[in-house]
Amino acid sequence: MGIAHEMAKKQREISVAEFFQKNKHILGFDSLTKSLVVSVKEAVDNSLDACEEARILPDIFVQIEQVGKDEYKMIVEDNGPGIVRKNIPLVFGKLLYGSRFHALRQSRGQQGIGISAVVLYGQLSSGKPAKIISKIKEEEVGYEVLLTINTKKNEPKVIKEEPIIWEKEQGTRVEVVMKARYNRGKQSVFEYLQQTAIVNPHAQITFVEPDDKKTVFKRVTDELPPPVKEIKPHPHGIELGEFINMARATKAYRLTSFLTSEFSRVSPRIAEKVCKIAYLYGDMRPQDMSLSEARRVLEAFTKVKLMAPPTDCLSPIGETLIKKGLKNVLGSLRPGFYAQPITREPKVYSGNPFIVEAGIVYGGELPKDQPVRILRFANRVPLLYQQGADVITKAISSVDWRRYGLEQRGGQGIPVGPAIIIVHVASTRVPFTSEAKEAIADVPEIREEIELALKSLGRQLKMYRVKKERKKKLSEKFFIVNQLLPEIARKSAEIVEKPVPKLEPVITKIMNVIWIDEKIEKDGKMIKITVRIANFTEKKEKFDLYGDCPIGEIVDTDGEIQDDYVKWHVEIEPVSYQYKKIVLKNASGYGETNYYVDGINPSKVIGAEPLPGDWGIKMDFVEEIEEVEEDEQ
Repeated sequence: MGIAHEMAKKQREISVAEFFQKNKHILGFDSLTKSLVVSVKEAVDNSLDACEEARILPDIFVQIEQVGKDEYKMIVEDNGPGIVRKNIPLVFGKLLYGSRFHALRQSRGQQGIGISAVVLYGQLSSGKPAKIISKIKEEEVGYEVLLTINTKKNEPKVIKEEPIIWEKEQGTRVEVVMKARYNRGKQSVFEYLQQTAIVNPHAQITFVEPDDKKTVFKRVTDELPPPVKEIKPHPHGIELGEFINMARATKAYRLTSFLTSEFSRVSPRIAEKVCKIAYLYGDMRPQDMSLSEARRVLEAFTKVKLMAPPTDCLSPIGETLIKKGLKNVLGSLRPGFYAQPITREPKVYSGNPFIVEAGIVYGGELPKDQPVRILRFANRVPLLYQQGADVITKAISSVDWRRYGLEQRGGQGIPVGPAIIIVHVASTRVPFTSEAKEAIADVPEIREEIELALKSLGRQLKMYRVKKERKKKLSEKFFIVNQLLPEIARKSAEIVEKPVPKLEPVITKIMNVIWIDEKIEKDGKMIKITVRIANFTEKKEKFDLYGDCPIGEIVDTDGEIQDDYVKWHVEIEPVSYQYKKIVLKNASGYGETNYYVDGINPSKVIGAEPLPGDWGIKMDFVEEIEEVEEDEQ
């Protein structure tokens, strides 16, 4: 027999499980520390997706137990809808088995690899089976399943399956023992859960570490994200081969009905126009299309005007919840400034709709001499690894942050300063650089949207710094006017033996501002904030003042508590003072309150910003900033 026949004897089919068994690094299992983080990530992502799809507020429990040297048990339990008994082995013991791969909508999981890959890694590294407990609401008992994966066949191997009494009404619990290493620093399980809490403020996450230290990331809203709807493919994102496969599989009898029923944004009028441009009959069977005819149809789509894909398939976090999430998790750092988060208008790349959101916090106890911290997210999932390869990092590095007040050598690279930048990309198909889903590819359309969002944040930061510097200078004038001028007037009056003149008109002409500042008094665990409002203008002023405390619980105030801030209606006479109060508890490490005004020209106010847009009033951040590039409008 020839060499070709000898080689043919050695050739055989390789299952996907067998492939990843020998190439587990492709899925992110390339170090002991990272393997533990990836495992928790996959399990928590599944729990969040299941809860949101079932419209249940997520309550997730994560525990890491050390069971041997470099060997840990990962436990993740949720209150989701549970998994039907017969599907438990398939979900956890068969790679590329899932419900979201063919669905064009935003979700954390897509390929159906994640959690079964965790089971596979645990099996390979520890030799122990995974334990899954799941219960659905309609049944009295749950089921406990011990399983491994037959890598030759990519099939689950059930070791034990039995019904159990579980106190939970519904939910799923996963236990996997694996070779791993635990740390609490950067790129750790703790950091992943902390960042997950920021972009999933509707979830409550309880984390128990190997030393039994317990951390609860409390939910800050009881509102679930709006349900996402599945959409049909957009013609601008379809490859030729995929288009032909769809034409072969369709149940439509006419080409025009195939185009209108299988694609989004294709009306009967558009379908007829496309057929005309492609020199095809609209009533031909789509299954009969040749390769050249299919190519002409796709080329015809580029010559007609199509609306962008619908965006109800996406679930952005929203400006309000980004800020709440940041305050909830990062409040202990006491940032001095929370920029109004930016949510860009939906855009499209290769037929896939996407939305970019961004936020920035500045000052407080953040380090001044280190590069800014970057928090990257895709579809509400933190991206902890491969920061340098990510389009978010590249977009941040390409913005000239020097014009906004941060240090940056040569106007390129990651800036240095006391700031944290958060960027979230939501899409039906996030273009990850690898199966490990650790970095977003440098797609021009996505990069441009991120850069525009960052420049908007930069303008806010510049305005904040300008106003802070202005307040510092005016504070000196404020001291002179309020302390020294009355004393000079009194002494002068004594010398010339005349009455002390009225200083109000003089003070008004010198200052001509509404001045707002605060005094903080600590009493045990309580903090009392006294807000002073001074009217140094020539007329009576009326406006609404809002106090947004970074941390703590409001227990007393003379204002109106609305959600997580206080509102006062202020009417103040010329050259007079008013005092307001807020009392907080559980505010250890309190920084400064952010104050906002509505109903008055903000340029007349020192110590408060215009009311942000996510509170119902559109805010123009560009008003006092010069040097705005035309392409940023």
